[in-house]
Amino acid sequence: MSDEFGFARNKFRIHFAVEIVLIAALAVYMLLAKGQVVGDDLAFTVLGAGLMALVTYWTLHTLRNGLEIIVLRTRVLKH
Repeated sequence: MSDEFGFARNKFRIHFAVEIVLIAALAVYMLLAKGQVVGDDLAFTVLGAGLMALVTYWTLHTLRNGLEIIVLRTRVLKH
């Protein structure tokens, strides 16, 4: 059981680090897009939409991993 908890914790740490990098990339994108009109440069707009979708997906995935850690921790405490 502790091996499973350790694996889940390490996976969560890696996913959280990727989450931070993705949010930083999105912040940089937003700074670059500050003076642009939406749809003016189609490739730039598509890149931003894709980045926002990726950040959303990754955030939900990271939250799932966090919930998995909570469940494993409560199982350990009950036994």
